[in-house]
Formats: sequence, structure tokens, C-alpha cells
Amino acid sequence: MAYIYLEKVKNLLGITGTYQDDTLNEYANETIEYMKSAGVTPALADSEKAVGTVARGIDDLWTYKELSGYFKERVTQLALDKGEGTNV
Repeated sequence: MAYIYLEKVKNLLGITGTYQDDTLNEYANETIEYMKSAGVTPALADSEKAVGTVARGIDDLWTYKELSGYFKERVTQLALDKGEGTNV
């Protein structure tokens, strides 16, 4: 499935063109599924609010072949997000 915010992620990562779009979409889907499995609501994981986290996950997987501590901490924060004014 094509990631709706792929162009925003590419801008964050400094990627231009469409040559790597299929690979980036697969990494985005993998990252989002990780987030959902960690307790992030599907609506939040698929939202614009999570674009930076998805970009971080893609970059981690692409560059280091593993997810960074920062990415995991951010996923934890998103998993605890209960909406404006009710966060833990």
C-alpha cells in the first residue's frame, strides 16, 4: 500500500525523485506496523502527527538495518498519547 505521506517523508530525508518509492513504501509500512504492534492507535500511526517518527524508522532501517533508541522512545510516547490534554 502506498504511504499517503511519502512525499513529506522524502522531504525530511532529503530524497528526490521516484526511483526508490517502492522501497520507501515498504519501509513505511513496516515501520507503521511496528508502531501499531507497540500500542500506537492505527489512526495515530497513519496520521500526519507520526510522519517524523515514520521517517526516523525508515532512515534507521535503511541506514542501520535496526531501529534506534530514539525511534523506540518516540513510539512509546505515541502509544501513550490519549489525545490533547490527557497524555500520561
